[in-house]
Amino acid sequence: MARFVSVIIPSKNEELNIQDTVVGIRKEFATHSFDYEIIVVNDGGTDRTEQIVCAMGIHDSRIRMINNKPPYGFGNAIRKGLEEYKGDMAIITMADASDDPRDMVQYIRKVESGYDCCFGSRWGKGTVVEGYPLLKLILNRIVNRFIGIFFGIGYNDTTNAFKCYSRKAIDGIKPILSRHFNVTVELPLKAIVRGYSYEVIATSWRERRRGKTSLKLQEMGSRYFFIIMYVLLEKLLCGSDYRKS
Repeated sequence: MARFVSVIIPSKNEELNIQDTVVGIRKEFATHSFDYEIIVVNDGGTDRTEQIVCAMGIHDSRIRMINNKPPYGFGNAIRKGLEEYKGDMAIITMADASDDPRDMVQYIRKVESGYDCCFGSRWGKGTVVEGYPLLKLILNRIVNRFIGIFFGIGYNDTTNAFKCYSRKAIDGIKPILSRHFNVTVELPLKAIVRGYSYEVIATSWRERRRGKTSLKLQEMGSRYFFIIMYVLLEKLLCGSDYRKS
C-alpha cells in the first residue's frame, strides 16, 4: 500500500550541502513514484539555506521551508518538523548528505509492510561507512553498547538520527522532551519501550564533504544520560501506562 512520506531535515547553516541533500532525495524517490514532501527546518541558521530551499520550492511544491523559533536546538528542530508534517510516516535525515536516500526506500517499504518503525544500523554486515572520525566512533560504540545492555536490545545504532517512524509511532512517543541531539536516543528508545514494532536494516554513511557539524560532543554527555535514564525509569516503573494500544 503506497503511503505519503514526509522527510524531515533539521538544518543549521548547511548552505553548502542542503541542495545536494534535497536533490539526492528527489532523484531517488522519482524512480519509485512516491508521494512525498521534504521539510527543511531552519534551526536559527544565518546563512543562505533558507533562500536556497525556498528557490527550490518555487519549482517543486513538495519542498517546504520552515523556520524554527527559539529556543533553538536539533531536538527542537525535529519537534517542529513533526508538528508540521503531513505524511503517513516521517523519515528524519541529516542535512549534510551523509545519509543515503536509497536506504530511505528500504525504510518506506518496511513501514508499508506493517512495521511501526524502521531503524538503520551503520555497524554490521552490508554497511558502508566512509570517514567516520575515530574519537566519535569510539564514543559511539561505547554509548550504544551501554544502551543495548540497559534496555536488553540487540540494536547497535540507537544514537543515529537517520530513522523512519509511522504516524502512529510518532503520536505514541509524544511528548518529545529533548532539545538537542539527545533526541536521536529519545525517539527510538521510547518507540521500543512502548511496544512499537521495528525492523533494523543495514545503512550507509559518509562524512560530510563540506562545512562543519554543529554537534559538540563535550556538551552532550549529560543530556544523553538524562534521556536514557528517563526512558529506562519509564520502562522499569510505569512502562505499561504508555504501551502501544
